[in-house]
Amino acid sequence: MIELYTAATPNGYKATVTLEEMGLDYNLHHVQLQDDEQKHSDFLKMNPNGRIPVIVDKDNDDFVVFESGAIMLYLAETYDKLNPKYPKERSRMIQWLMFQMGGIGPMMGQANVFYRYFPEKLPSAIERYQNESRRLFEVLNKRLGESEYLAGENFSLADIANWCWVRTHDWSGVSLDGLENLKRWMNTISERPACQRGVTKPERMGDPDELVKSAQKMVQR
Repeated sequence: MIELYTAATPNGYKATVTLEEMGLDYNLHHVQLQDDEQKHSDFLKMNPNGRIPVIVDKDNDDFVVFESGAIMLYLAETYDKLNPKYPKERSRMIQWLMFQMGGIGPMMGQANVFYRYFPEKLPSAIERYQNESRRLFEVLNKRLGESEYLAGENFSLADIANWCWVRTHDWSGVSLDGLENLKRWMNTISERPACQRGVTKPERMGDPDELVKSAQKMVQR
């Protein structure tokens, strides 16, 4: 059994979608970010960086894994699911997973901060991160004009990771106009039942305006 500590964020959804796609049993623990539960001592013992998601694998000596990409790879390797058999396909999967970890996530995250949460409106910062996010979308679009999925002809962890972020493009203020390959891919993945389930766990609770206010406070800490 997997114990999952997470919240309703793109990185959190990477873990829930992966678990749903793999059909693994898990218990979900909703970490209340607005209450700084990720900074509590018990959580910091699992992840010293104080970030979600984190898993504890009860069937593997309570082994703890943090960082969303590391969680995805651990689950694929340990339970041999969504784990490409051929070295080249596996390498492509990891490359596009790292593309999300090092590019899509950080750039869209900063776009969110300056576009939605930062107390001052800094047009140059907003433009910088929205433009870079759009450039990365164009890289994905080009790749998806070459193959059905990011790693090739098979759905993989790379698709989960990038989709969980790109699906929130409106929140970052970044358009998908003209990116027809990316739109096709987004629609295909959005139709997968496990992906649909994964982005509803944990459920967002509370008034949306209050959640935004909480996020605004968090980025100032």
